[in-house]
Amino acid sequence: MSGRHALPSRSGRLYREIAKFGIVGASGFVVNLAVFNLIRVAVHWQPVRASVVATACAVLGNYVGLRYFAYRNQDRDGGGRKELGLFLFFSAVGLVIENGVLYATTYGLGWQSTLSYNISKFLGIGIATLFRFWSYRTWVFRTADGTPPRTVARGGPQEPVFQATWERT
Repeated sequence: MSGRHALPSRSGRLYREIAKFGIVGASGFVVNLAVFNLIRVAVHWQPVRASVVATACAVLGNYVGLRYFAYRNQDRDGGGRKELGLFLFFSAVGLVIENGVLYATTYGLGWQSTLSYNISKFLGIGIATLFRFWSYRTWVFRTADGTPPRTVARGGPQEPVFQATWERT
């Protein structure tokens, strides 16, 4: 990529990171809603209790996806326990955000139907996902020097962020 129409590599890295995070998140979303509805139908648990278990299942799957897919190229400075601890901490905050929305709509607004539970889950997951994306990339999946993640293209050096061409024909 060269010339003035080239997408700056910095923006390209962010878009790739968002896409990978989105793929992992989409799989976690499916797991979350599937486990939630399965528990609600099969075990007849209260919605918030079922949602907490479903969110925990999705978080565990998401860690594997983020560590070994989305952020697999990140240098690991031997801080695996620290990384996992931070991931679990920020995931717990996301769990509170997500299930807080469900709790507020179920018990605060009185929306008590399968459709309203799923809509509340959807909204809660969306809000929690924004928080998780920011916190994971800022605090959890950092490089050895402490900078936020950068995805390096394989097979060659990185291209400059801006390349001016001053050639006359």
